[in-house]
Amino acid sequence: MPRDSQLLHPRRTPATPLNAATVLLLRDAPHGASTLEVLMTRRSAKASFVPGAYVFPGGGIEAQDAAPEAHALADRRPAQTGERLTEALAALRESFEELGILLARHADGRWADAADIAALDRHAPFAAQVAARGLRLAADAMYPLAHWTADRNLPKRFAVPFLVARMPPGQEPVADEAEQFEPVWVRPADALARHEAGQFFMIFPTIRTLQRLAQYDSVQAVLDAVAQEQPLWSTCPRSGFLAGKLQHYMEHEPPYGELALVCPDGHGQHPLDWQCERPVPLLKNVQRLTAANPGVMTGPGTNSYVVGEAATGHIVIDPGPADTEHIERLWRAAGGDIRAIVCTHSHPDHFPGAAPLQAMAVAHGRPAPPILGLPSAPTARAASHFVPDRALDDGELLVLSGRGLEGQLTHTLQVVHTPGHAANHLCLLLREDGLLFSGDHILNGSTTIIDPPDGNMADYLDSLARLDALCAEHGVEFIAPAHGYVLCDARAVIAQLQAHRLAREARVLAAMQAEPQGTLADWTRRAYDDVPPRMWPLAQRSLLAHVERIRMLEPGND
Repeated sequence: MPRDSQLLHPRRTPATPLNAATVLLLRDAPHGASTLEVLMTRRSAKASFVPGAYVFPGGGIEAQDAAPEAHALADRRPAQTGERLTEALAALRESFEELGILLARHADGRWADAADIAALDRHAPFAAQVAARGLRLAADAMYPLAHWTADRNLPKRFAVPFLVARMPPGQEPVADEAEQFEPVWVRPADALARHEAGQFFMIFPTIRTLQRLAQYDSVQAVLDAVAQEQPLWSTCPRSGFLAGKLQHYMEHEPPYGELALVCPDGHGQHPLDWQCERPVPLLKNVQRLTAANPGVMTGPGTNSYVVGEAATGHIVIDPGPADTEHIERLWRAAGGDIRAIVCTHSHPDHFPGAAPLQAMAVAHGRPAPPILGLPSAPTARAASHFVPDRALDDGELLVLSGRGLEGQLTHTLQVVHTPGHAANHLCLLLREDGLLFSGDHILNGSTTIIDPPDGNMADYLDSLARLDALCAEHGVEFIAPAHGYVLCDARAVIAQLQAHRLAREARVLAAMQAEPQGTLADWTRRAYDDVPPRMWPLAQRSLLAHVERIRMLEPGND
C-alpha cells in the first residue's frame, strides 16, 4: 500500500452507499422469436437521481422490506436468507409501485392477475395488502445477476443488487406517471444502439448490464446462468478522464488499477490518454513517461519510470529507445538529478536510451549516473546485447534518501531477478510503497512473449511464483508494467497469469497429441485458434517455449 504521504490527492472518506435493489424483468419476444427482451422505463425529468434516464424498476430498500411479516409472506429458495430476501422483496415491491407488476402467487400456485393488481393500492403498505389478498410473494422467482456499488467520487451513492426474474404471465406494465414513465420492452442490443444514437439515455451500470445481457438469447439462458445463486459480477467502478470526458471502468478493464493507485478515494481527476509529451504522475515519488514507439509488441509504447523527488534525487527505470526527445523529457522530469539508470532487461525498446541519458547528465556537468542491470546472456539476439556499468545482485537494495520539508525521505528499490521473458530480466520493488515495477514480465492488456532460447517458460513460471511470494511478504497491491496502465490486486493478477499460461500449455499439449508429427505452425493453429491469425507468428514463439517445457517435464527428462 502506498504511503499516504506519497499520494497525489489527500485522503477522504467517500459517501456511504445507500442500499437499494432493482429487478430486470425478462421475457422472450412474442411471435415465436427467440430474442430476449427486458422491461425498462424512463425516470421523471424532475427526479433527483438520473432524471430522464431509462432504467430497470427498483429503488431504496425500506424498513418494511426487512419486516418479519414481509419475510413470512415470501416464498424463498434456501439461498435467500436475511439480507438476500430483503433485497428481493424491495425489488418486488418497487416493481409493483412503479409499474404495477406483481410477482406473487395464489395458494394454488396461480400467478397474481389483473384483478389482484387492481385490488391493491400502490401507495398503501404493501405486505398487509398482499396478505389480505391471500397472496404469497414470489421472491423465489428472483435471482442475483450482478451487484453494483456506485463510484467513490459521487456525493450520493447506492449499493444495488441487480436481480432477474421472468415476467409474470398475463400482466402488463403500467407506469405510475410520477417516478416512472413510458414502460417499454426492448432487446438489450436495441437499447444500446438507441443510446449510442442519443435517443435512449442510460447510465453506466445500466449500459454495462445490458451489454452482458445481450449475450443471451432467451430468458431460460439467463436463469441457467444465475442458477448458482451468486452474482455473475460485482463491481465498484472507478472514473478518469479520456479524450476530455469522464469515463467509467470496471475492475477487469485496463485503466482500473491505475485509477485505484492514483485516485484511491475516487477523486476522478486522472488523465488516461496515452501521450509522449508529458510525464504522468502516479505518486509524488513516481512519474511515468511513455516512449513514442507504439506497436504490436509495445502497445501504447514503452513506459519509463522516474522514481524519487527533489530531496532524494531520482532513479530512471527503463529509459527506452534512443529517442532524443524522450531522453530529454526524462532528464527534465528528474530535474536533472539522476542517481542511477536501471534497465529491466536488454530488449531494444528498453535499454538503448540509457547511454544517451547518461551522456546528457555529463554534458550538464553532473556525475555520470551508473547504468545498472544484468548483462545479456549468450542466448540473446544481437539487437539485445547489453553490458551494464555494474551488474545488480538479486535482492540488492537501491536507496534514495534525503531530507525534505516533511523530514527524512527514503525510497528503496529491491532488485528481483526474474528470468523467463529474457534471461537477464529483473523487476524492482519500491518497498515503502508496495509498488512492483514488472518490466515485461507482467503486462497490462496482453501476455508477454516468451521467445527461446533467451526466453524460457519454466523460468518464467518460476519467476511468477517468486513474485507472488514477494507480493505476499511486502503487501504489494500494485504493479507498474513496461507497457500499459498500472495494475491493481497484484497477487490476483499473478494468479490469473499463471492460470492462463498453464491453460495455454494444456492446449499446446493437446495439439501435440492430436498431431504428433505436426509442425510448430500446425500446433499454433490448434492451440491459438482463439487468437487472430495475424498474431500466430508471434504466438509461435511462446508455443515453442511451452513445447520445450512440456518435453522437459516428460518422464526421464529430470
